[in-house]
Amino acid sequence: MGKVQIYTDGSARGNPDGPGGYGTILHFVDSKGVLHEKTISGGFRRTTNNRMELLAAIMGLEALNRPCQVELYSDSKYLVDAFNQHWIENWVANNWKRGKSGPVKNIDLWERLLKAKEPHQVTFIWVKGHAGHPENERCDKLATSAADGNDLSDDPGVA
Repeated sequence: MGKVQIYTDGSARGNPDGPGGYGTILHFVDSKGVLHEKTISGGFRRTTNNRMELLAAIMGLEALNRPCQVELYSDSKYLVDAFNQHWIENWVANNWKRGKSGPVKNIDLWERLLKAKEPHQVTFIWVKGHAGHPENERCDKLATSAADGNDLSDDPGVA
């Protein structure tokens, strides 16, 4: 099983409901010790920061073409804590309800993320945003550039 590092970040201008983007960097070292890197980004006309954080992780996992051991780095506590604090398990068990707080937001992306994660062994690692972590800073640039771009898509999860 190959080992991959995925670095992610999401951005939204005027959150919620402004333009946004995601940035993802994948790192894989082959058997000869050569680092391979892939970058992925995209932007949307109207979205939220949390949706872009989730989509960054999804895009990284969906880019993998075989089961891998993945270290997924994110500055989103929303994303990382959902798995490390086992919120996601409770949400699924409770039919996407958070008790008195009502339904979970972004169910479409959480379901897509669970499906993308399924074949892999994923460890979610939180990194402090805007603190000089090189790949996190690069992902931030990818996400903000995508959000500021002209080729923006519609986010089907935003009404």
